[in-house]
Amino acid sequence: MTTMLQLVQQATTELGLSVPTAVASNTSSDVIQILGLLNAVGYEIQREFDWEAMTKSYQFNTVSYSYTGDSTDGSTSLTNMSSIVGLDANFQVSGTGINTNVYVVSASVTTVVIDQAATETQTTGTFVFGQTKYSLPSDYDRQVNRTHFDKSKRWEMLGPESAQQWEWLKSSYISTGPRIRYRILGDKFQIWPIVSTGDLLGFEYVSKNWVTGTGITTGPDKASFTADTDTCIFNDRVMVLGLKKKYWEIKGFDTTAITRDYERYLSIAKASDHGAATLAFAPRPSSTLINWSNLPDSGYGTS
Repeated sequence: MTTMLQLVQQATTELGLSVPTAVASNTSSDVIQILGLLNAVGYEIQREFDWEAMTKSYQFNTVSYSYTGDSTDGSTSLTNMSSIVGLDANFQVSGTGINTNVYVVSASVTTVVIDQAATETQTTGTFVFGQTKYSLPSDYDRQVNRTHFDKSKRWEMLGPESAQQWEWLKSSYISTGPRIRYRILGDKFQIWPIVSTGDLLGFEYVSKNWVTGTGITTGPDKASFTADTDTCIFNDRVMVLGLKKKYWEIKGFDTTAITRDYERYLSIAKASDHGAATLAFAPRPSSTLINWSNLPDSGYGTS
């Protein structure tokens, strides 16, 4: 893999500039600027396309607890709870005398404070606490559409919901169904309604990391070049041309030829990054369940 230092050396050689022997530790204002421009190229390319090397799959299980406790009409405190283990502001609560869309505010000792008052008084009532706000992966940048599934039920999740639809769901008398709805809000992956069955949910996303540090073998782990030995997932020629283009632009020189080359190589890199389906002028539905290719050589599936 070509290192960050080698990319800079190639670009400076082509531009007829002084070729540095080190970049990250270099105190030259010109080299410091070159490193900043090279990172800028990476930031922009990262947002240009859902690159294969930056696309990841993420899975997690929904979390819920069923605890007993006391509620008082008009009070936001659930007292004498059988347990408060695991509860925080990421959990909704449901139960008799609990309105729709009620969240935990805090939990301490044997008391859970909720953000809406209970509407009934009861002793040793059962309350279901379901986590509806989940942290995104630490390297999350953006989602890949139509990849969100409830893998336990084998159903696609519905979303992302708009702000208007989300508030309608949370405010209406009838707003639940068999399928999970989702929205990314407040830097959390939020689901609706409460899921109490420990379902496995998953989706694909594009990572913000495009740089791989020295000795890392699991893929990109950084969002910027910080060391001379760093490498990146993008095509070497695209990075070199992108750096040359930005350097020439910032110095006020004509970039027509370099821009043409850069855009051509970037287009080639995008085209070769993914596979593509074969398009037909006269497509027809496939017979995936009833077809000669599904028949065994003998026995026809019988024992």
